[in-house]
Amino acid sequence: MVREALRNPENLLKSLCSHNSQKDYRYKNLYRNLYNPELYLAAYRNISKNDGALTKGVNDNTADGMSLARIDALIASLRDESYHPAPVRRTYIPKKSNPAKLRPLGIPTFEDKLLQDVIRMLLEAIYEGQFENTSHGFRPNRSCHTALTQMQKSFTGTKWFIEGDIKGFFDNIDHDVMINILRKKIDDERFLRLIRKILNAGYMENWIFHKTYSGTPQGGLCSPILANIYLDPFDKFAEEYRKGFDRGSKRHPTTESRRFETRIRILRKHLKAASDDADRKALVKQIRELEQERMKIPYSDPMDPNYRRLRYIRYADDWICGVIGSLEDCKKIKEDFRRYLADNLKLTLSEEKTLITNAKDKAHFLGYEIYARNTDSSKRDSEGKLIRHLKGRIALEVSNSVIKEHLLRDKAMKIVMHNGTEVWRPMPIVRMKDCDDLEILDFYNSKIRGLYNYYCIANNASCLTSYGYIMEYSMYKTFGAKYRTSKHNIIEKYRVGHDFGVSYTNKKGKVITRLFYNEGFKHKTEVLPASVDQKPVAGKYFSDTRLTDRLKARRCEICGAENKDIEIHHVHRLKDLSGKNFWERLMISRNRKTIALCHECHRKLHRGEL
Repeated sequence: MVREALRNPENLLKSLCSHNSQKDYRYKNLYRNLYNPELYLAAYRNISKNDGALTKGVNDNTADGMSLARIDALIASLRDESYHPAPVRRTYIPKKSNPAKLRPLGIPTFEDKLLQDVIRMLLEAIYEGQFENTSHGFRPNRSCHTALTQMQKSFTGTKWFIEGDIKGFFDNIDHDVMINILRKKIDDERFLRLIRKILNAGYMENWIFHKTYSGTPQGGLCSPILANIYLDPFDKFAEEYRKGFDRGSKRHPTTESRRFETRIRILRKHLKAASDDADRKALVKQIRELEQERMKIPYSDPMDPNYRRLRYIRYADDWICGVIGSLEDCKKIKEDFRRYLADNLKLTLSEEKTLITNAKDKAHFLGYEIYARNTDSSKRDSEGKLIRHLKGRIALEVSNSVIKEHLLRDKAMKIVMHNGTEVWRPMPIVRMKDCDDLEILDFYNSKIRGLYNYYCIANNASCLTSYGYIMEYSMYKTFGAKYRTSKHNIIEKYRVGHDFGVSYTNKKGKVITRLFYNEGFKHKTEVLPASVDQKPVAGKYFSDTRLTDRLKARRCEICGAENKDIEIHHVHRLKDLSGKNFWERLMISRNRKTIALCHECHRKLHRGEL
C-alpha cells in the first residue's frame, strides 16, 4: 500500500518538499523517480497547453501522436542509461529590449521536453525551500512585480543603487560548478550524470553540430531552475554580506532637530497645563510653526558613519542593491561581489552595465526607472505628529522612452518634428488591415493590456494614457485603411454608446459585442506580496487530468475501438479547422485542440482519408 502511494506523483513531490528546508539533508535514489510514468503524464499536461508543443526540434517528434508507448520507450532508455538528449535546434528571435538585435533560442525535441519538465518538477520540490527570499525569477508565485514591490518596501532611505549585470550568464554557467552545487544536496550519481548529459547536449545550427562546454540548455524547460540553483550560493553570500555590513540600529539625530524637539515638547507641556483659550490658541500656533520649521531640516544625520544598511534583490541574472552608506562602501561592495562571482561561480560582471547610481538619480531595474524620493511633503501620523511620509521612499516609474519604443516597434506611430519638438502621430498598422475586425480589435486590446499589466504598479502609471490614445487612433486608422474611409466614419460605424466595439455572432447564434479597452490606467498596488510562502504546491501539477485520462482510457474517439493504444492528435488553433471533416467538426463542437485516436485512425487523418 505504501509503495502504491509513493507512485502517486503528488505524494512523491510532497515527500521531496518535506525535506527541502533541512540544510544537511541529501536526496538519495532520486533517479528511480524518473521511472514513474505518471510524472511524464503531468509534464505532458503542462507542455501540451503551449504552442511550442507542436514546434519541431532536430527531429519530427512533437506532441502530436503522444502515446503511453512513447513514455514507456523513454523510461526504458533511462533504466539502462542509454538515453542521450538530442542537440537543440537553434533559431534566433528579436530581443525585447532591442528588436534590431537577435538572441539565440534552442528548441529541444519533444521527448527531451518531457524529461526536462519532470526534472524541473523534482528539482523545484527539492530546492524551493532553501532559496532566499531575495530571489524572484522563475519561481512559483513570484514575478517581476514581487521583486519590485519587495524593493519598494525594503529599500526606503537608500542613498545609492548598485545595478548588477552578469555578462552572458546563461551561456557561461560552468558545468563542473553546476554539478558540484547539485552534489551538495543530491547524493545520486546517476541523476547527476543525466544532468551533465543534458548540459552537454549541444545544438544544431544550419545542420552543423556545435558542442556546449558551458551554459544551460538553450530553451530547455529545466534551464530556469538550474540557473536559480547556480545563483543560490550568490544569494546566500549577499545575505551573509548584508549581516556583516549593516551597522547601528538608527541614525544619530542632529543637534538642531533635537533642539526643535525639546522646544516642541516644552510647548506641549504648557499647552496641556493651559486653561485660557487664548493661551491655548497661541501655544497651538507656536507648536505648528515650529513643526513646519522642523520639516525643513533633516531629523538625523544622513551620512552618519555609525549607521549602514545593504539590501539586495535578484530576478534571474539581474540584481540590484540599495545602500545606505558612502560611495566608497558601494565600490567595495561591487568589488567584493565581482570577486565572489569570479572565484566561486566563474562568472563575470559586466563593467559597462554594473553601475553605481545616486538614489536621487534614476536607476533601471526590470524595465522600470527607480529612485528615492527627495521631498519635504508631510502629513500627520496616527499620533498627530507631523512627519515627512515620502522622504526616502522608493518610486517606480515607466519612462517616456519605453512608451515610445513600444509604439515604434509596432509601427503604430511616426515621429515628426514641429518647431524643434517631437510630435507623435498615430499611424495605421498596415500588416493588420487584411485581418478581420475582431482580430484587429483583439490585437490592440492585447497590446494595451499587456503593457499596462506590466507597468500598473508604476507610480506614474497614468502616463500610459498617452500610449492608449496613440493606439486607439492607430486602430481607427487601421480600420480606415481596411475599408478605405476616414477615421470619423469608422468611429461612427462602430460606436457602442460612448465606446468603440465590434459585434459578432457566436456558435449559439447570440450576438456579442467586444469593446475597445476602456478600463483606464490607474496606479495599482494589489500584487502578490513579497513575503508569500514559496514552498511549491505539488497538487498544482495534477489539477486537470482530463487529457491524460483520455490517453489512458484506450478508446478511440472516432471509430470507438476499445483497448487500443491511443495517440493524441494536436492542432495549433481551433480556428484553423474548417469543419469539412467529421473529426474537425467533433473537435470544434467539443472546443478541444486535441482528439484521442487509435493508431490506424491517426494514420488516416494525416493521409487525409479520415
